[in-house]
Amino acid sequence: MANQPIHKIRLGLITAAIWDNDGFYSVDVTRAYRTSDGNWQSSTSFSHADLLNVAKCAERAEIWIGRQVNAAK
Repeated sequence: MANQPIHKIRLGLITAAIWDNDGFYSVDVTRAYRTSDGNWQSSTSFSHADLLNVAKCAERAEIWIGRQVNAAK
């Protein structure tokens, strides 16, 4: 089974996936979209309408990671 993110934050079509790499956290932000044949895909390109949800996901990811780091102290 492939590695899975430790946590995901979703707002609309935007997802922030948080990865734990031995205490170093990284975040992938993607946008879901449906192809013409109906299949779901993801992209790391965002339209103007996506940017507020991208910013909110990034902020929530930063808060979540901060809580993990502080809990480990």
